[in-house]
Amino acid sequence: MYTPQRPSQTEDLPIRHMTYRVRTWGQPQPGMPPLVLVHGWMDVGASWQFVVDALSEAFFQQRHIIAPDWRGFGHSMLPAPCDHYSFADYLGDLDALLDHYAPGDQPVDLVGHSMGGNVAMLYAGARPQRIRRLVNLEGFGLPATQPTQAPQRIAKWLDELKALHAQEMELKTYDSVQAVAARLQKTNRRLGMDKALWLAHEWAAPNAQGRWAILGDAAHKVVNPQLFRVDEALAHYAAITAPVLAMEATEDSLGQWWKAQYSMEEYHQRLQAIAQCRVAQVDDAGHMLHHDQPAIVAQLMEDFCQH
Repeated sequence: MYTPQRPSQTEDLPIRHMTYRVRTWGQPQPGMPPLVLVHGWMDVGASWQFVVDALSEAFFQQRHIIAPDWRGFGHSMLPAPCDHYSFADYLGDLDALLDHYAPGDQPVDLVGHSMGGNVAMLYAGARPQRIRRLVNLEGFGLPATQPTQAPQRIAKWLDELKALHAQEMELKTYDSVQAVAARLQKTNRRLGMDKALWLAHEWAAPNAQGRWAILGDAAHKVVNPQLFRVDEALAHYAAITAPVLAMEATEDSLGQWWKAQYSMEEYHQRLQAIAQCRVAQVDDAGHMLHHDQPAIVAQLMEDFCQH
């Protein structure tokens, strides 16, 4: 099993009437911005371990590194049952987390993967003074929608709420941690067994029946009742003042997911709304590029955040 080269610490932080699990490396350094790493959908803060291990010693010693489990993922579970999650709550959570770890509106370097990248992009537009550098790993946003889709979307949301309460949307459980690791490898063919087994212990835990259960709330599977509005996203992008590095894998996960609905070309067009943005490709990698090529991701991130 993979052995972390730089062990982390965890702490539980009261945030917005819930307890947030936050993983940290290092200590605050005077005059240096914290490095905040936010994970994607159905992932956990521990997912960044391989990238942290790949950072140079000089950069690592300069930074306090912070990686929360988003609400409803990992060990950041709500105190009461929940049947759906609002995307805006991630922005509220991030704002409160930064108030704790970077008080006084101290700017941070923010790195987000996938869903976390989408949160980071919107937050950087809403709180531009808070972000010194922004790194977005495949936070593509979503296909464009039309207002006429709203009634159908709400109907789908209502149907899925019923299905969730009928226990028809439960997350799969596994008979062993090895089976969880195999599931992770099935999703990501580049993930070695050593890393998969380590991640499996962070991504799942035994439940009361002795089965290994994913540390995530099934309510995350319920569709967002609000449509993704490209014009609003572009307004956020245009309000970003920090330089942005958009990392993407050479394996086009966006095209695989959305087919003709949304393309890399359209994503790159959206990025043009950002005042300072460059794109970096990571070879031999898929959507989990921070697992597939942690050394390359770490180097790109480090070089970008050093300036």
